Amino acid sequence: MTSAPAAPLAHYAAFKRMGDFVFLSGIIAVDPARSLVVTGYQDIPPEAARLIGQTGEMSVDVKEGPILAQSWWVLDRIRATIESAGGSMADVFKLVQYFRDLRDYPHYNRVRKHFFPTDPPVSTVVQVTAMLPDERVLVEVEATAYLPLKG
Repeated sequence: MTSAPAAPLAHYAAFKRMGDFVFLSGIIAVDPARSLVVTGYQDIPPEAARLIGQTGEMSVDVKEGPILAQSWWVLDRIRATIESAGGSMADVFKLVQYFRDLRDYPHYNRVRKHFFPTDPPVSTVVQVTAMLPDERVLVEVEATAYLPLKG
């Protein structure tokens, strides 16, 4: 499954390289090409939905789907963005995670383990009252990677 790197929603860079470091802007689960805020499993590839826990039971999927799908979308865009800069998720050493509700953190953490199975980055978790573009956005993640310049 090939995903596009993160795309800014306004006038800012998705990432910037400063020497051996790559800094990613906060990434949210929004696809600007489709003007879509990811709100559930239907907005991500079926194989990703199954991987992160889609049960097929409406009562479960309606409750867990939004945060699990958004978590996958955000982390997958971080992966694609880091790869576009020449690195991999193994190069990511720091995450700052912003949640509208900290009760969503355990669900996000389950998804994060798929992207960092053995050596998780250092991490900061913060609860905020709002995120752009609207209240459907549940999580935003910014990442920092160490990616030595070649040559």
